[in-house]
Amino acid sequence: MKRIFSGAQPTGNVHLGNYLGALRNWVALQHEYESIFCIVNLHAITLPQDPKSLAEKTRELARIYLAVGLGPPVSTIFIQSDVAEHAELTWILNCSARLAELERMTQFKEKARKQRENVGVGLFDYPVLMAADILLYQTDLVPVGEDQKQHLELTRDLAIRFNRDFGGTFRIPEPYIPKVGARIMSLSDPSKKMSKSDDDPNGCVMLLDDAETIRRKFKRAVTDSGTEIRFDESRPAINNLLTIYRLMTGKEPLEVEEHFSGKGYSQLKQDLAEVTIEFLKPIQERVRGISDEELDGVLAGGCEHARILAGDTLKNVMGRLGLVGAVR
Repeated sequence: MKRIFSGAQPTGNVHLGNYLGALRNWVALQHEYESIFCIVNLHAITLPQDPKSLAEKTRELARIYLAVGLGPPVSTIFIQSDVAEHAELTWILNCSARLAELERMTQFKEKARKQRENVGVGLFDYPVLMAADILLYQTDLVPVGEDQKQHLELTRDLAIRFNRDFGGTFRIPEPYIPKVGARIMSLSDPSKKMSKSDDDPNGCVMLLDDAETIRRKFKRAVTDSGTEIRFDESRPAINNLLTIYRLMTGKEPLEVEEHFSGKGYSQLKQDLAEVTIEFLKPIQERVRGISDEELDGVLAGGCEHARILAGDTLKNVMGRLGLVGAVR
């Protein structure tokens, strides 16, 4: 069976865009592939974090993974920092990565422009750590959003380069980008992707928001000019709301348009809020019902499995580089 790997940072709160664009697809893919899902807390510290909050958010994200349907016995969940091979392989890949390659990374350039003098080396090196994450597990398929596709291309380049220089070592991963729902936009600014770092808190519906908060956020969602409710890429606000409704209900586009035929934007927002509340209710109940003991057991088991796979890969890498076996 082919293998998939993906991960998310435990920073901020998980929002609807995270679920519809990533977690939802992971749940489906885990039944088709051997699946490994990581909480990438080493990536999180490329920017300053409050230690207590980071630890709490790491466990909260693990609970959300389980609550949406990920985890044993179908897939593996673990915390990145529990597997030291991620940091070790990152250093090795750093010795193959080119400075110019990392300078071209769009995400780094955007974040560096905001921070200027305070940009850390970790942020610059973020894509190499991501490459190590993926290559450690001999990954075939990586579910990624469009904003991470450039990083995956670098991962492929590093794997191909290492295989060329030292012999076949890594599988060359392929991206998996869903056709629908891969990019959910902000409710307050549909030109931007829904993001936990949005300056306007009304732009994101969080997975753990209560019912009244969800209703308020959808009520304040921006709309386009005109009154017709139909899928139309030239009207990004309505198109985004209808896409969310489609994904939450499982209805086809024509069914969605027929449902809202003759109705106004107010009804669209109201209906969307209610289906979202009902959809999230069992996820929220499951998050609250996962005990510390259950969570610890899942993470310990996932860590053990991940260490075995990562250890095999790193041992092979170090052998090919002459970093083991030198002492007789």
